[in-house]
Amino acid sequence: MLYHLLAPLAHDYLIFNLFNYISFRAAGAMLTALLLAFVVGPSIIARLKAKKIGQVIRSEGLASHQGKRGTPTMGGLIILLATVIPTLLWAPLTNRFVIVAMLAMLWTGAIGFVDDYLKIVEGKSRGLVAKWKLVGQCIFGLALGLYLYTFPVVSPETIPATATTVPFFKYTIVLFAPWLYVAFVTFVVTGTSNSVNMTDGLDGLAAGLSVIAAAAFAFFAYVFGRVDATSYLQFFYLPGSGELAVFCAALMGGALGFLWFNAYPAQVFMGDTGALAIGGALGTVSILLKAEFLLVIIGGVFVAEQLSVMIQIGTYKWLRRTRGREYADAHRVRLSHL
Repeated sequence: MLYHLLAPLAHDYLIFNLFNYISFRAAGAMLTALLLAFVVGPSIIARLKAKKIGQVIRSEGLASHQGKRGTPTMGGLIILLATVIPTLLWAPLTNRFVIVAMLAMLWTGAIGFVDDYLKIVEGKSRGLVAKWKLVGQCIFGLALGLYLYTFPVVSPETIPATATTVPFFKYTIVLFAPWLYVAFVTFVVTGTSNSVNMTDGLDGLAAGLSVIAAAAFAFFAYVFGRVDATSYLQFFYLPGSGELAVFCAALMGGALGFLWFNAYPAQVFMGDTGALAIGGALGTVSILLKAEFLLVIIGGVFVAEQLSVMIQIGTYKWLRRTRGREYADAHRVRLSHL
């Protein structure tokens, strides 16, 4: 919004030429997001406390976690507000990279909000049934994959719509069949959003890692959107992708502001509202930048956490089938106290 209002004034007032620079607007978005999180954070936390929207802790969990029972959750609303509003202010609203990234964050954040609401406000212990949560994520992933295949955000002459790049290899791509590309996009979006959600278990962990991941993608978005930098580094030039740096900078500022309230001892948790939103946003940004494999490196802890959960679930099911339910349950309790 500020870009559309003030950048045209550069013809008459040189100072407004700053709004034509992505680096300036990215810095502005980050600072705006940080300040906005500091401003709205206390009021949102106070309202969550007043509504008694507190964290639910499983009785079989770690004893040290029992003290967190009742801590306000759904604090992801702080991150959502502190990311979307600065992006609307500092990024061009005609840029499809930015629009798709914001839609991804809002969609996955809405799924998380419904889950938190049912779990905490309505008192349904399971929240949104995992099957329906996954359906909501897959619907967006399929829609995103079909949209990017049908209406590529980058000219197919630059890089094929169904391709992705390989880190550390210059001008090397993996080309998918159309149906496989749509499935791949769906997997990345759902996998990333759930991975961030799984990581949200310790004070400040998911928020801190999100700051690092958003900063990394802000850098790569800026580089991929510059002709000179991509030519020198031998990356694919993605026209318009530089504006994603503004969105990622806003996400970084919002997550950093939230971290102030979420660091030990946490005053608030992001809940599924924030975790799914951040994961959906990061996964979508990696897809738009054709850097899905780079996401595995940048979000290495998220990936490790997801693999850990998968291994634990697989082990539990195997023990239940081979040793019996009682043995498997006892083994799970022992692991939870390590």
